[in-house]
This record gives sequence, structure tokens and C-alpha cells, in this order.
Amino acid sequence: MHIAILTFPGFNELDSLIALHVLNRVGNRDWRITLCCPDESVASRNGVVVRAQSRIHEATTADVVLVGSGTMTRDIVKDPRIMSALHLDPSKQLIGSQCSGALVLAKLGLLAGVPACTDLTTKPWVQEAGVEVLDRPFFARGNVATAGGCLASQYLAAWVIARTEGMDAVRAALDYVAPVGERSEYVERAIRNITPYLPTSAPESP
Repeated sequence: MHIAILTFPGFNELDSLIALHVLNRVGNRDWRITLCCPDESVASRNGVVVRAQSRIHEATTADVVLVGSGTMTRDIVKDPRIMSALHLDPSKQLIGSQCSGALVLAKLGLLAGVPACTDLTTKPWVQEAGVEVLDRPFFARGNVATAGGCLASQYLAAWVIARTEGMDAVRAALDYVAPVGERSEYVERAIRNITPYLPTSAPESP
């Protein structure tokens, strides 16, 4: 299974790298989790340069696509080279966005009639795109999820794990990264945030 984390120039390190790490805590050797970029390397908003582990065209065939945010998202959605390469299909893929990544989903038509979560800066832009913005950290409908606030990326990762591996795998992954002395509270809060949006057919962990 390929999980592509779309990571654009000006990306927010927390959005892309927290999801990358939490998802890798699952330790499933059949998973390929990549920072998926439009170029061979991209620099973050703070100048951190990462090399692409996959390229933008590969998102079309990925099983899961998470759209990270950054300072250049409004430029990204105006870039035909990038947007024309993103052929995402929620009937076949799990698709999620983090903060301003919701604007990318909106411009791709994936939030039609679906409310979204995003950050405060991006909120008016997403509303201008005709999408209702919720005052909460996470929301999902079907195979499309959105998270708002940098540290809500843990919820986006947890949703992917729950949908593909089950809730026991969520607990194990989050328990490892939780602050010492706060593990139970941390894990349970994340589970409370994603549980209302899980289908009853979500897989049970073995």
C-alpha cells in the first residue's frame, strides 16, 4: 500500500513529518509511505530541505493521499503543472488534507457539499471556494478527511491507520509517540476525535 504525503514548496514541517512518523510507527512492511513532491527536493517554510521520496504523478495511483499545507498553497492551486497531475478518486483512495491542504481538495472538487477543517489563516480562502469550515480539529465523510491545526496531523494519521489496520494499531502507534505520563489521555483524545467518522466496517486489528 502506498501512502503519499503531498509536500509542496513552503511546506509546514509539522504537517508532513508528524504524519510521516506516526504512520511509520505501524511497522507494516507492505506499506510504502512517502513525501510526495512536485520536484526532486522542496524547502519548507523554515528552510528545511527534503528530498522527494515519490513524485506528484504517483499520487494518482496511491492508496492513500494526504495533502500537507504550507505558505505557498494559494500559489500551488494556481499552478496547472501541479493541479493537472492530481487525479484523485475518493471511491478508490483514502484522501485527507491538513490545514491549507483543504484548499487543494476544494479546488479539485473533492469537498463539494462536504464541510472541512482547516487553519485560521486558510479559513476565508476555503470559504471563498464554497466550502463550509468547521470549528474543530478533524472531520471526515466517507473516504475524505480534513484536519485543522498543525498538531491535528496526528488525528489524520490515526484515521488512516484506523481505516486500514484497525483501532489496536492506532493505540500502539500513538502510545509510542505520546508524552510520557500522558499516554492514556493523549491516545484516548485522539480516538475520540476520529471514532465518529469511522465506518462500522472499519477493520479490526488481528
